[in-house]
Parts: sequence; C-alpha cells; structure tokens
Amino acid sequence: MPRFSVIVPAYKVQAYLQEGLDSVLTQSYTDLELIAVDDASPDACGSIIDEYAARDPRVTAVHLAHNLGLGPARNAGLARATGDYLVFLDGDDTLAPGALQAITDRLKATGSPDVLVYDYARTYWTGELVRNRLSHRLSEEGPASFRLADRPALLAMLMVVWNKAYRREYVEREGLSFPPGLYEDTPWTYPALLAAQSLAVLDRVCVHYRQRRTGSILTTSSRRHLDVFDQYDRVFGYLAGRPELERWRPAVHRRMAEHFCALYADPRRLPRAGRAEFFKRASTLLRRYRSPGRAGGPPLPSSRTDRVRHLLMRLGARRTYRTLSVLRSSALASAQGAASLVRGLREASLRLHYRLQRLLPLRRDLAVFSAYWHGGYACNPAAIEAKLRELAPGMRTAWICDPAHAATLPRETRPLRPGSAAYWTALARASYLVTNVNFDRALVKRPGQVLLQTQHGTPLKRVGLDLQDRPAATPTTDCAGLLRGADQWDYLLSANRHSTLVWEKAVPSSYTTLEYGYPRNDVFHRATRAEVLELRERLGVPAGSTVILYAPTHRDYRRSRPDHLDFERVLRDLGPRFTILSRTHLTYADAPPQADTHPRLIDVSSHPSVEELCLASDALVTDYSSLMFDYAALNRPIVIHADDWEAYEAARGTYFDLRACPPGAIARTQDELVDIFTTGHWQGSRSAQLRAAFRTRFCPYEDGNAAERVVRRVFLGQSQDLPAAVPLADRHPCPPATPTFEPPLPLANLTPLSRWP
Repeated sequence: MPRFSVIVPAYKVQAYLQEGLDSVLTQSYTDLELIAVDDASPDACGSIIDEYAARDPRVTAVHLAHNLGLGPARNAGLARATGDYLVFLDGDDTLAPGALQAITDRLKATGSPDVLVYDYARTYWTGELVRNRLSHRLSEEGPASFRLADRPALLAMLMVVWNKAYRREYVEREGLSFPPGLYEDTPWTYPALLAAQSLAVLDRVCVHYRQRRTGSILTTSSRRHLDVFDQYDRVFGYLAGRPELERWRPAVHRRMAEHFCALYADPRRLPRAGRAEFFKRASTLLRRYRSPGRAGGPPLPSSRTDRVRHLLMRLGARRTYRTLSVLRSSALASAQGAASLVRGLREASLRLHYRLQRLLPLRRDLAVFSAYWHGGYACNPAAIEAKLRELAPGMRTAWICDPAHAATLPRETRPLRPGSAAYWTALARASYLVTNVNFDRALVKRPGQVLLQTQHGTPLKRVGLDLQDRPAATPTTDCAGLLRGADQWDYLLSANRHSTLVWEKAVPSSYTTLEYGYPRNDVFHRATRAEVLELRERLGVPAGSTVILYAPTHRDYRRSRPDHLDFERVLRDLGPRFTILSRTHLTYADAPPQADTHPRLIDVSSHPSVEELCLASDALVTDYSSLMFDYAALNRPIVIHADDWEAYEAARGTYFDLRACPPGAIARTQDELVDIFTTGHWQGSRSAQLRAAFRTRFCPYEDGNAAERVVRRVFLGQSQDLPAAVPLADRHPCPPATPTFEPPLPLANLTPLSRWP
C-alpha cells in the first residue's frame, strides 16, 4: 500500500486543478496515490481528472453522479484510500515542493502519530505569498509526539482538514467522516484532534492556500453560512458521546463563540435578511452548550472586547452588540484620524527642519552612506566606508538604516534612522553622500555636496531607460524620476567597460564614470583560508563538505518566489559530499522562509554578507544574477542553471546572450545540473577556460584595490597615481576551503549534454 493517499475534491476549479494535481504528482516523494473526485462539476474538472488518470497509474478518478458538496466528495475519496496516511488538498490549492518528503520524515521522527499538523501559506491572486500568522504554534521544540492537553494552543489554529496528515487506521477506528453543508471541516477536525492518542507538528509550509479574487463560497453572501450551527451541533454531539473528552467542552465553546462573532462581523457572508436569524441561532447554541470552567483548553481570549462580545451574543443582546461594534469602529476611526494628524504635523516640522538645516554650512568631515533601501552595512558603500576611515581617519561617517539593521554597523559609524530629524540633518549638512540605490526623493542636493552612486551589480538584465519597452518588467517605472535622481550623481562607479557602456546609455546624465572595479569584492583578496574555515563552521557546514552557493535572481514575470530546484532530490543525487547554501533574492524577503528539511541544505537568505557566502563556498550555481560577475573575481567554478532563459529574456531582456559566453558549464534542467557536478564538469578544464575568458572581459579591476581607488579619487581628490589594476595572472584571491578536487571522469564516460556554448 502507498505511504500517502492524497484526496482532492474538485468542483468548478478547472483553472486551478491542473496546477494542484501537478503539485502532488511532481513531489520528490513518490510513494502515493492521488484520488481525485469530480463532484459533478459542470466545467472541465472531470475531463482533466480523466486525463491525469490515463497517464499516471497513481491517479484514481472518481466521478459523482450529482453535486454533493465538499464533505461528501471527500468521503467518496476516503472510501477508496489505501495509504498509511491521509492528506487532503482542495482542488484549487497546491502542495509545496518537497512537502510529502518533509511530512514523511517528520512522521518517522515522531513515531507515526495519529495526526501531524503542518503549516500553510496563503497565496493571493496578486502573487503575494503570506505565511500563517500562527506558525509559531508549530514549534518542534519539546516532545516529538504529545496529546492535545500538552499543547492546547493548537485548537486556536485554523480548523481545517487540509493542514494535517491523518493515520488512516486512526480515522477508521474513530469512524471520522465529513457531513454535508458548509464548514464541513469543523465536525471532522475537532474530533480528530481531541481523540488523538498522539499528535505531532511540522514547522514547514506544506500547503499553498489559494485566495481567489472571486468564486469562493466562504466570501459569498448566502444563507448557507447558517450551516455552521449544524456543524457545531455535531461537534458537541460527539463530545456528549465521549465522556472522557467532556473537559474540552469549555475550550470548544470559546472557539465556537469566536467563530460565530467572526462570521457575523464579515459583511461578505451573511445576507442582510439573515443577520437577525444568525444572531438568534448563535445565541441559542452558545447557551445550550455553555459549560463553566477552563480545564483542558487554551486561555480565554486576551481581548476584553472579545469577551464582552461573546457574552452579548450568548445573551442575545443584538442591539447592544451592534452598538458596541459601532462605538468600537468609531473609536478606531478617531484614533486613526488623530494618528494621521500627528503624522502630518511631524512631517511638516521635519520638512521645515530640513529646509533650515540646508541654510547652514556643509560639514566637510561628514560622509553619509546607505545600501539596499535602508538595509544594513553591506555592498560597495560598506567597503568604501571602511577604507575611508582607514585612509582619512579625520572623516566622520554615518549610515542610514532601519533600526533592525543597526547591529551590523561598525562602532565608529553613526546609525541614522530614516525619517528622523538626525537623518534630515545629515542629508542637509554632509559633504559626501554614497549609496548603491537611491536617496530619498525629497533630497535637495546642495552646491558642494558630492554624491557617489556605486550601483550593486554588473548588468546582464536590462536597466534604466532600456526597460521602456518591457512593461512586464517595469509596471511602475518612473523614467523622469530616475533621470532626476541621476542628475544629482557626481560619480557613478563601474566594475568594467561593459557596465560603463550600459549605464551611460541606460541612465544618461552628466556624472563622471569611475571604472575602478567593485570595492565589495576587495575582501576576496584579503581573506585567508583559516578565516574561510571559521566562517563555514559558523554557518554549520559539515567538515570536508564541498559547498555550493545557490543564488538565483528574481523573476519580473512572477510575484511569488519561484522554486527552480527540488533540493531534496538534488542533494540525494549529489551524495553526501555536497552541501548547498541557498540564498533567495532580496525581492522575496517577505516570503515564507525556506524550510531546512535536509541536514545539508542551509538557508542563508538572511545572512548579512553575500561576500562571506561566496568565500565560504567552493562553487556558485546561479541563473541570471549579477553575482556571477563578482564570484568570477574569486576564480572559483560557476555553473549557470538557465531553466527558463526564453521566458526571462522575453520579460526582462538582457544585454548579451549568456549562453554564448558563460562563466562555466550551463544546465538547462535539474538533471543536467546534477550531472555537471557528479561527472566533475563543474571543475573541469573547459569550465576553467570559459571562466578565464569571462574574467578577462568582466573583472579587469577586481584586484583588491577598488575601494582605495574610489576613496583617493572622490574623498581625497587624487586623480593621479591611483593604484593600477593588477594583471589577472598576478592576482591571488582567497583559496577555497576545499583546495583539492576529485579529478573529473574520463571524457569517454561522460553523458553528452548540450551544456557548452
């Protein structure tokens, strides 16, 4: 029998069903059966299910003669399930990549519990992905498995069926099934949690819960929402037949009150004519099932207002309840109005403060730095700031950053909170302004101020005015604003001739281009192997491991973070010698973190220094990220994973075909990527030849002296006798932690792939 039975009911979800079925069938863990139930859907759901069943023997198609609803459709799938564990997935939702592998690993680690609760993320029609706000309740600290009494807070999570895996023998023993009507999850989930002899949790997003713009019954005004009362009747009927579970009655009663109040407050669900009836029936149930005491359940709602609302609903005091809601809404609106007034007064006073500060003399010894939209101490500005303090110790420096990043700054540098009075004073009085993005649009550059724009990467993808014909990549680009900002630049830092030509055309203005190399890469020539070993230890890299830094760029044609690799499978195929450091692009900072489900997968997305990650690795795998140009300065192997080049080129556009002059081997599929590493091509002679040509073209100044050239020219006014670029042959960047590599296989044994240009 299979490990998992995945049950997918489908009704009017033809636009999403294929994605949902694919998310199951492409899981890295393949020991499963997929039972897809066509609930007499009037659209193409039935034919889609049949197509999948025809081409994959793991799919069982079930067709209901009449539309019965979500609960009975699940029961139809349940009747055909043979797996050890049951997993439910709605037809418009998807399983996250690697979810089933993570679930089975956790089931083994926790002794095959009756129920495993895992996390989910809401995926909105806009592309936004937001993790469950109660995910902290799924902490895996403490006993591997437990009873609900040990972690009653699980009852406060969303009472749905699809964020749990259920042992089939347990479900059959308890006789669990779904009733008809809306909110059918309620009389399934409460009994499943309350009666379980063993529970476990998995702190990982396994389901992407689709938030459709239209079409969801739960956001449609209908009398069917009154089905919720029948569902709670069933829950309390179950408790009445199980005396040993009666102690949970107060906790379930509190959750029921919260549910009723939430439904009543949602204007999208209850038709106006049914609101009085809903309140009356809610009051009846709250009185009928009220049981004093708090044993066995989570604490009472922390909000005093919530407790009052529960009481008023139980008493049937609808007018008082409505008055309280109106007063609360008015109070919130008043508070928001007062807050807006305070904000307006503060902004006006700061504008006046900034204007007055601009009348005062510039401070010749003050330089202000920033990086990545008020981020921490990083990139070219950080390297220049450090070198400035070394070569001009009399200069004072300040760094604009959000308070969360203040700890990354050196002690000698003053932090400036964006929008504060000190921030505006510094912008008005500093003689030097350095950034790798843009300063505040309200900045008025004064005569005598020097603004250095360092940028933060060699452009492979189109930038600036070259994006005017790429609406998919630039839905909100303000070209006029871009040029206004560029008109304030005195200097633009460039890493190579290619960058110089691109920037001067894409962002034309009267600035002076400094083709000096990128200061952030100077550290590659200063670090020692001992420092690299210490860094790898801090990151948790196993001793002797070959480390791959995986750092893809963002996709302009997608809002959510794409998953290009199945890390579980890649690491399995690569073998125990390899460890992956995975770094997502800054664009996806708000996305749910990647789950470290494999001991040799380390999520380094929040690590403050990408340069340190480069030093800690033995090879880079990227797609179209500008990081490849920096990594080439290390003279370590680079592999390009170009699985969607055509789509990327169509959406964003590039300045040259990377496939024609790559810095190393090119993989177009995940299998090719694995093959490149297992055969040794990643470090072979052809890879070295490509990297050498790439370095010659793009790394003429990456010699460890870029920051000194910038400081001497911009801050010290020296235009002559700057450090000359060290020839490539004479450069000695920091060696990798694994200095000796296994020799590649003989060419006769290699699988022929179109991996070379």
